[in-house]
Amino acid sequence: MLVRLGARPRRWVPPVPDLRAVFNDLIRFEIEIWNAVEARLKAECGLPLTHFEPMSVMDRVPGCRVYDIATELKITPGGASKLVDRIEASGYCRRRPNPDDRRSSLLELTPAGRRLFAEAGTVFDEELDRWLGAALPERTLRQFAAILTRLRAAHTDLPMQDSA
Repeated sequence: MLVRLGARPRRWVPPVPDLRAVFNDLIRFEIEIWNAVEARLKAECGLPLTHFEPMSVMDRVPGCRVYDIATELKITPGGASKLVDRIEASGYCRRRPNPDDRRSSLLELTPAGRRLFAEAGTVFDEELDRWLGAALPERTLRQFAAILTRLRAAHTDLPMQDSA
C-alpha cells in the first residue's frame, strides 16, 4: 500500500445498509412489540392497545378533540372518531360541547376511564421496559429515540393519505 506524504488517512465508511432489510426489521419489531403490549393490556386490564393510545392523548392534551387524536396518532379523523365512539360506548370517555367551536366536541376520560388508564399505564410501561429498557443500555436507547425523532421530523411535511 502506498501512502503519500502529508495525505490524510481515509476514514473507513461502512457499506450502505440494505434499506429493505432495515424496513423489514423495523416493521417486524413494531408488530412484535405491539402484539406483546396488546396481549398484556387485554389480559390484565381488558383494554386493547387501540383504545389505550387515544386515551393517552385524551389524558395528555387539555381540551382534546378528535382532530388532536388523529393528528397525534397519524390516523384519519374518521378513524379517530370511530375509535372515540368505541371508547365512549365502553364508558371510558365522554364528549362535551366545545365552547369555542360548535362543530367539534371536547373529549375527556370518565372517572372509570381515568382509573383504567392509570392501571393500563403501569402495564404498558412495564412491557415497554421489558422490550426496550431491559434490552438496550440507556445511552443506546437515547440515541435510538433521537434517531426516530429525527426520521419522523424529516417527513412531517408529507401529506397523510386517506385510505377511505
